[in-house]
Amino acid sequence: MNGEVAVIGDGAMGTLCAIMLAENGCAVRLWSAFPAAAERLERERENTRFLPGRRLDDGVRVTADDADALDGAELAVSAVPTQFMRDVWRRLAPTCPPDLPLCSVAKGIENATLLRPTQILRDVLDGAEPTRPIAALSGPSVAPELADRLPATVVVASDDQVLARRVQELMSRPYLRIYTNADLVGVELAGATKNVIAIAAGILDGLAAGCNAKAALLTRGLAEISRLGLAMGARADTFSGLAGAGDLVTTCFSPVGRNRSFGQAVGAGKTVDEALAAAAGVVEGVATTAGVIELAARHGVDMPITQAVRDVLGGRRGCAEAIDELMTRPLKAEC
Repeated sequence: MNGEVAVIGDGAMGTLCAIMLAENGCAVRLWSAFPAAAERLERERENTRFLPGRRLDDGVRVTADDADALDGAELAVSAVPTQFMRDVWRRLAPTCPPDLPLCSVAKGIENATLLRPTQILRDVLDGAEPTRPIAALSGPSVAPELADRLPATVVVASDDQVLARRVQELMSRPYLRIYTNADLVGVELAGATKNVIAIAAGILDGLAAGCNAKAALLTRGLAEISRLGLAMGARADTFSGLAGAGDLVTTCFSPVGRNRSFGQAVGAGKTVDEALAAAAGVVEGVATTAGVIELAARHGVDMPITQAVRDVLGGRRGCAEAIDELMTRPLKAEC
């Protein structure tokens, strides 16, 4: 039923995608940017750093060879963190077929360009002449829970519904239900911005601010995310769906979520550098915050929570001071 799929990136989500694709009968090539990591993963058949306890299926072959990464693949899954995508895909561009379909599972905004993950892929690989179908898989999908086969539901968004349905079929599992969605802008933007709100949620946890504060944060955070999305041409219903509200709730409450855990460390008194050093992997929301603030300014959108997070991360305000400023903003109608 399935051809060969290349998974680019050996972090938790890349490893998980490789496992799920292999469970569905795909021949999978998992590419790592680091030869030593690829050799260890191929030998031990377990990603002990990012996804311990889950063995790679025999249908997964691990490589660090750039020329081998995409050769003969019928689909590529890009599981590289947003801020590293451009460099990785520049490496792979010389051997990337011009018609190879791509599906990104990254969540973020590239700071230098303000591009979303699929836009980065197009910029690097296609330039001004898009030549391939492209998609984004997003939604509430904490990797360790999926690795334990706990039930989850996500969406795959694309302008090409043939590709969306193909990804849906290739990656759906009894424990993972995938819906298709035509709003690529909204799905990717929701996936990026929720990480910023998750940092704020973690700060509240670090301050022991309570459930009322966290509920208010999620609600008002979703409101400002939606405002930005609508200004950028996204659909309103995307933000009330799995990619929006669903992913936001999971990210803000999951005890293993990197963005929330980072925020909790900051709220509890660690410096930003200390909290980053203690994080298990890339904390996408830190870099994303700056990009979202620029997008908001470009589109004339008010995002006070995002700005408060930016102020805290930049050392311009303490956590308690930022909360006080949010709570004492001029009173107005809810909107």
